[in-house]
Amino acid sequence: MKRLLGRALLRSLGWKADPNLPDIDKAVVIAAPHTTNWDGPIMIAIGWVLGIRLHWIGKHTLFKPPFGAVMKAFGGVPIDRRAPQGLVGQLREAFEKADRLWISVPPEGTRSRVDFWKSGFYAIAMEAEVPVLLGYLDYKGKIGGLGPAVHLTGNPRADMDRIREFYKDKFGKYPENFGPIRLRAEEDNVWPPRERNEAPRSAAE
Repeated sequence: MKRLLGRALLRSLGWKADPNLPDIDKAVVIAAPHTTNWDGPIMIAIGWVLGIRLHWIGKHTLFKPPFGAVMKAFGGVPIDRRAPQGLVGQLREAFEKADRLWISVPPEGTRSRVDFWKSGFYAIAMEAEVPVLLGYLDYKGKIGGLGPAVHLTGNPRADMDRIREFYKDKFGKYPENFGPIRLRAEEDNVWPPRERNEAPRSAAE
């Protein structure tokens, strides 16, 4: 049913889903460019068409009864920000326990233009030792899906060069709202970031 609904929505909007999917079981998934509220519904429809199960991160309080089971059924992963191992450590444990897990982490964190991407996706992928999947929506060609998997090296500049290369011909609905693809950690080009570039406290930081 979801696949039929997804196809109907994409057809009505003139979009199509890229059928190519990477053969990997665990990954941090990022999606760009993000410039409009339409990005979410379109990406969900593409996921339904491709049969992708994407997980998302939420505060543990959202998963209490009676709605906790529903939240998990829709892909939610509960995170307790008070836990001593922090968000990144909890997600590392989630990856270790799962046979298959794709977690979506927004690199921009907003629809507005920003000067730097938030480094949460990088920190999680490095800690969990999983690749980063490059999800995309290209409004120019009206096609979206998943690009290649990037296996991070701990060299932020080199890793981000590969990500920049992929997204250079992908256009958001409002291209002027899509800022440069870069991390603050590239300034020193070390990982983990030095003290003045604090490690992210959340997946969106």
